[in-house]
Amino acid sequence: MNKKVKYNNIGLIEYKKAWDYQEGFFNDILATKDHNRQEKTNIPTSNYLLFCEHPHVYTIGKSGNRDNLLISNDFLASKGASLFKINRGGDITYHGPGQLVGYPILDLENFKVSIKDYIYNLETVIINVLQQYNITASRMYGATGVWLDVGKPKKERKICAFGIRASHLVTMHGFALNVNTNLDYFGYIIPCGLVDKGVTSLQNELGRPIDINEVKLLIKKEFKIVFGMEFI
Repeated sequence: MNKKVKYNNIGLIEYKKAWDYQEGFFNDILATKDHNRQEKTNIPTSNYLLFCEHPHVYTIGKSGNRDNLLISNDFLASKGASLFKINRGGDITYHGPGQLVGYPILDLENFKVSIKDYIYNLETVIINVLQQYNITASRMYGATGVWLDVGKPKKERKICAFGIRASHLVTMHGFALNVNTNLDYFGYIIPCGLVDKGVTSLQNELGRPIDINEVKLLIKKEFKIVFGMEFI
């Protein structure tokens, strides 16, 4: 059981390049697990946590609906944004500068958690970080992500989106926390296919720009606490 996690703060990176980067780690972990099963060995599997930001991009998950993108390809290009159909769960979402994207590529057997518990723990990490900014956030029944003002019609708004892929208890993709995100780009989609919910950011809630590097440090700290990780 290996709880050591290799951390990499990538910075701004094109979406496809980051996706390929994840896939490489993901497939290496799966190959190690497959080797252990076949050869009855016990080679430790690796774990990774990648932080980055992306240029303007929309991604649609396996269960997503292209109709939830409300603009034409020409308008998409005029906004400097790209579009990808990807292999995570969930519907459509937006990534862009000022949004902290986290990609935990983990062998969950190392942390003794199920997929359900993994998602719950991810939500806990973000909820705990927001609490440090005096923002009370919570889960919403029937909708993934971390939300504000849950139970208050027309006020409910998402601050962090989640979408993962898992195979043999190995994860990839992850979360997108709106820190200083340009929320206008969410106006061109129906985020996660939910027509009656809003989207917000730390900057929007607090009325000032937030140091994204400070947020990264807080999230790393909560990952250590919630998952029992050791970063290397």
